[in-house]
Amino acid sequence: MDSALSPSPFDPTKTPNAEPKKSFMSSLITLRSNHFKEDTYFVSELKPAEQKALQDLKEKLSSSSFGASSMWGVPLLGGDDRADVILLKFLRARDFKVGDSLRMLEKCLEWREEFKAEKLTEEDLGFKDLEGKVAYMRGYDKEGHPVCYNAYGVFKEREMYERVFGDDEKLKSFLRWRVQVLERGVKMLHFKPGGVNSMIQVTDLKDMPKRELRVASNQILSLFQDNYPEMVATKIFINVPWYFSVIYSMFSPFLTHRTKSKFVMSKEGNAAETLYKFIRPEDIPVQYGGLSRPTDSQNGPPKPASEFSIKGGEKVNIQIEGIEGGATITWDIVVGGWDLEYTAEFVPNAEGSYAIVVEKPRKMKASDEAVCNSFTTGEAGKLILSVDNTLSRKKKVAAYRYTVRKSTTAAV
Repeated sequence: MDSALSPSPFDPTKTPNAEPKKSFMSSLITLRSNHFKEDTYFVSELKPAEQKALQDLKEKLSSSSFGASSMWGVPLLGGDDRADVILLKFLRARDFKVGDSLRMLEKCLEWREEFKAEKLTEEDLGFKDLEGKVAYMRGYDKEGHPVCYNAYGVFKEREMYERVFGDDEKLKSFLRWRVQVLERGVKMLHFKPGGVNSMIQVTDLKDMPKRELRVASNQILSLFQDNYPEMVATKIFINVPWYFSVIYSMFSPFLTHRTKSKFVMSKEGNAAETLYKFIRPEDIPVQYGGLSRPTDSQNGPPKPASEFSIKGGEKVNIQIEGIEGGATITWDIVVGGWDLEYTAEFVPNAEGSYAIVVEKPRKMKASDEAVCNSFTTGEAGKLILSVDNTLSRKKKVAAYRYTVRKSTTAAV
């Protein structure tokens, strides 16, 4: 079945996904529902008992040796509403138990002083080759949260593992670098009531060594949970292997119930489908079925993309019309977990003109990244991008975007 789509409005035939059967993994941790509402941090919206707990925490902090302390450049006492956001994070992490919250806060301040965390973002820790691969900040989700990506598959290579985790000193250096990445993400937060006060974390479990990273993973989790409470709105695990249930059972005791309630699990092959629910495709890295490349940041904010879906047994034709002669059209297109056929052709408006095959029909593998191409027209017409999913029963998410640059050649 063929389906023709025009650039806008987009995909009027879109239908919701059928309810999937629950596997052991999907029942292990339930997907976070869309009605989850993040705390706004307006003191006026707190329950009376919570308001009292906040006031009590301030009083106890003022009488302690940490009364003049700051965190992320914000004085914790003195009336700044940014401080209320920070203090409420510690209170929520300890269910508004003031004594427990104060101890957690004091330990965190001690750790930050010892770790020299306030100046950490400016240090060169010697992990340039891991930036953009193992842990990095990239774009925002649909609600404006900055997104941090984590992928540890590179450490399946023994040489890489030994270079980074070969001894205690190397492990400490890696942990310091990993905290540095998180600190950069924290600096992107507003710390304002009603603002963006947490981030999204996406962890790719593909090819992650099972045993070798256990120590590092536990230390990272402990560091983050103890010193960065309520900094994550959603934790998305993608490419989750079948054995993750065993690993999860090992680090689960280190996590609070509130932390685990934010987890989203996505099995191997479903990364794009999961990420599209939270993040727009132009902000998702190409290796996960998005359109974002590392060099894109040099060109300013990403150009928005149009999302669509391709049903199993369906062929979709995207028609980009109104292209003038001599114009250059540039486009990106991606289908999450491709595994289908793709082609592009230019069809002139003039009768008797022949269609031009811009990209020959080719089988796109599931591991292929987004297509990026351009074509300069000889005459007016339209570009047709075709994706053929007729041999599959699975519905797939997809996205595309394009720009048309008119010819600058002056008429004679």
